[in-house]
Amino acid sequence: MTDRSFDLAGLVRDVPDFPRPGILFRDITPLLANPAGLSAAIDGLTDLCRPLAPDLILGIESRGFIFGMPVADRLGVGFVPARKPGKLPAATYAAEYDLEYGTDRLELHQDAIVPGQRVAILDDLIATGGTAAAAVELVERAGGTLAGFGFAIELTGLGGRAKLPDVPIVSLLSYD
Repeated sequence: MTDRSFDLAGLVRDVPDFPRPGILFRDITPLLANPAGLSAAIDGLTDLCRPLAPDLILGIESRGFIFGMPVADRLGVGFVPARKPGKLPAATYAAEYDLEYGTDRLELHQDAIVPGQRVAILDDLIATGGTAAAAVELVERAGGTLAGFGFAIELTGLGGRAKLPDVPIVSLLSYD
C-alpha cells in the first residue's frame, strides 16, 4: 500500500496564464522529476486501479504512457497505447474529440484488445473529458469492456466526469 501522507500536491506546479490568459495550468513535471514523488504517484494509481480488476491498461498519449505502463507492470496486466494520428503501424480504430480550437484524434490498433477484456483507461489529467471519452470509444470499438478510469489529477470544475460512462473514476489529486 502507498504512503498516503506523501505530499504529491506539493510537487504540482501552478503556472498561471498558460497556455493562454486566464488558464491555471497544473504542471506535473516537478512530480515526474522527483523520484519519491513519481514512485508515490505510481503506487497511488496502482492502489486505486487494483479494485478495477483490469486485464489491460490503456494509456493516452503521451503522459498516460508515463503512468500507465508502470501501473500495468505492478498489476501484472498488459498495456496498450492510444496514440495521436499516424503513429501506429498496423490497422487502427480512430476516435475524434473536440479541442478549444478544433478537433484531434486518438488511434488504437484494431488487435490491441481481445473482445471482452476489461480495460482501465489511464491519463495524467481529466479536465473536460473529451480525450477520455474518445478513448472509451476506442475500447468499445475494439470489443473491450470498460473497467474504469485512473487519473493523476482531476480538474473537477470543468465537469469531465459528465462526459464519461458510469464506471469508477479514480484520481490521486483533485482541484476545482
